Amino acid sequence: QVQLVESGGGLVQPGGSLRLSCTASRNIFKVSTMGWYRQAPGQQRELVATITNGGRTSYASSVKGRVTISRDDAKNTAYLQMDSLKPEDTSVYLCYAAMSVIPYTTYWGQGTQVTVSA
Repeated sequence: QVQLVESGGGLVQPGGSLRLSCTASRNIFKVSTMGWYRQAPGQQRELVATITNGGRTSYASSVKGRVTISRDDAKNTAYLQMDSLKPEDTSVYLCYAAMSVIPYTTYWGQGTQVTVSA
């Protein structure tokens, strides 16, 4: 069983920065696409950013230019650097790892709260 442990959330003022981390308990990153979703109360879940095992990245239009996703396979860790944060970025952020090989399992982190407020 693989566990994803998230860290790095918290309270930040508008315009501030946070870096989220997502660490896997086993070495699955080399065969997985990593990413983060976010979900605020009463809103649909939004795919924020992804990074493939080949390093290709994609971003939601709402965060493009302000967010950078990266990965360190040696540390089994993915990172989401968020800059110029806005109140509308307030949400629970959930990381995931979708394996691209058998058994094609998707693993989820526990979620971390990001609150952007003055």
